[in-house]
Amino acid sequence: MDVCPPGWSYVKKLNSTNEDLQAIHTRRESERPRDECGVAGVHGHSEAAKIAYLALYALQHRGQESAGICSAHAGEHFTHRSMGLVSETFDENVLAKLPGRHSIGHVRYSTTGESQIRNAQPICANTDVGPVAIAHNGNIVNALAIRSELESRGAIFSTTSDSEVVLHLLARSREETVEERLVDALSRLRGAFSLLLLTKDGLIAARDPRGFRPLTLGRVDGAWVVASETCALDLIGAEVEREIEPGEVIIIRRGRLRSIHPFPKAEQTFCIFEYIYFSRPDSNLQGGNVYAFRKELGRTLARESPVKADMVVPLLDSGSAAALGYAEEAGIPYETALIRNHFVHRTFIQPAQSIRHFGVKVKHNAIPEILKGRKVVLVDDSVIRGTTLSKIAMVLRNAGALEIHIRISAPPTLSPCHYGIDMPTREELIAHRLEVDEIRESFGVDSLSYLSLDALRKGAESLKHGICDACFSRKYPVPIDPDAPIPQLSLFREVEPNKNT
Repeated sequence: MDVCPPGWSYVKKLNSTNEDLQAIHTRRESERPRDECGVAGVHGHSEAAKIAYLALYALQHRGQESAGICSAHAGEHFTHRSMGLVSETFDENVLAKLPGRHSIGHVRYSTTGESQIRNAQPICANTDVGPVAIAHNGNIVNALAIRSELESRGAIFSTTSDSEVVLHLLARSREETVEERLVDALSRLRGAFSLLLLTKDGLIAARDPRGFRPLTLGRVDGAWVVASETCALDLIGAEVEREIEPGEVIIIRRGRLRSIHPFPKAEQTFCIFEYIYFSRPDSNLQGGNVYAFRKELGRTLARESPVKADMVVPLLDSGSAAALGYAEEAGIPYETALIRNHFVHRTFIQPAQSIRHFGVKVKHNAIPEILKGRKVVLVDDSVIRGTTLSKIAMVLRNAGALEIHIRISAPPTLSPCHYGIDMPTREELIAHRLEVDEIRESFGVDSLSYLSLDALRKGAESLKHGICDACFSRKYPVPIDPDAPIPQLSLFREVEPNKNT
């Protein structure tokens, strides 16, 4: 347990050399895209820390690396952060040491050995306007430039998170109030942010003008709550009030809410991958239900890419809704012929003697009794590097599948995201390197089809707001520096240089 340290005191300055950044870049091992984090905030509840804890439980899918909560009581902040899942980080004793009626919480996504506790959030500091703590979801594309500028003026950073850049800008602002300072800081940023700021007696929520990432406002027991997704509000029994609007800043103090729109208006570009993959199926985003949207993508995919088959099989859990939509539209039975182990969260101990495809089979296993001699449509929501999907296809083939037809309920992923999703570099994306038929051949399957970009965009018209589909179209709504050495998301990581590379 730690109380916010006085002033801007840090243990070590990050050596952000190109060598360090390249080491981070070359050690990306994620097979699936990963969202950066989820946030939750509570204002005016006698059990604020416990409410935040429960909300984080519902947001665990948005980050499994670390979790943290900061509470405000009697002008002080109390913080607990730890590596691991929410259930591993908090218990009754820990929560009892987080007093106060106001709190914010954060879950951060998982990497493979590249994380440290000092990158966990909320990040806390004392300033001349009092203690502040920040929890952030998104990615600031000009954070490196701002960080370099601040370091040249004497700033010392203790994390690799661009969230800390916001705190430095806030502390250096000459505006009078903390909310004015936050607006001043945020006005310098380009990119995606849905963030919460906890002050000594208030809660501030802010969303970037384009609204890349979700943020929802609700009420529970007379208290205000804010969370990344509505599923968190459902768990704590909160009533959903509304989405926090793109470019909106909400200030909650003494139980009263004030809304301002201090930034220039911009076209809304909500991340379509939130609907396709990241958000929980039971969440509602911008007025659209995630499960219903995914199921409709599957229906559209069945109309675009029909095939004669005996069964539709989802790659659990991400492809289940689209697979069900595909099966219903095509009139083909839906079968759960691949079983997923839901308890694989950490590195597992492999036997001394190698087991073929052990890394895949520990997560997914096929049922030969269902698959033998059958023609299978395997549905998933996306293909990133393709390594896992090719091994899944082999697992199905070894289980006796006669034909395998892969259907993807999203267009080919051609470019990485720079707005808060961890993806491999462009060169590592299989759809950037290979044509569809070449990917099919590398997978060893009978056919492969993606949802068309036109169909995705047409489906998104029902959402009644603009979308960002840059990972499919290569059209980035906020310009990216082409000379940046690696994707901006490496700001979120810190590793020792790999001396073997």
